[in-house]
Amino acid sequence: MKGLAPVLFAFACLGLAGSAFGADEATIQKGEKVFDYWCATCHGPGLPGTVALETKYKGGKPALLSERTDLIPPVTKTFVRHGVSIMPFFRKTEITDADLDALAAYLARNNKTPNR
Repeated sequence: MKGLAPVLFAFACLGLAGSAFGADEATIQKGEKVFDYWCATCHGPGLPGTVALETKYKGGKPALLSERTDLIPPVTKTFVRHGVSIMPFFRKTEITDADLDALAAYLARNNKTPNR
């Protein structure tokens, strides 16, 4: 994770949020389906990924990814493609680039930050 931090920081500083903040409803709905299929088994309410985030954030941020307001697409894509901690990585044969774009848009839908 330490090697990943500078990359994530750089993405955040550059404001490379992609098109997720302006994503259309169909893309967001597709992203929700991708989340439900691939992610909800660990990141649903009371499940290991959510419990781990509850422990990590201690109430400072929502543990449920679907409730977060700070996830930007480059961060989501990095975690999905490379994994983090005990979260596995997902290959393009599992989650396609198009599905990953939709997932990132779904998780960024609550963000208040405008697209840059």
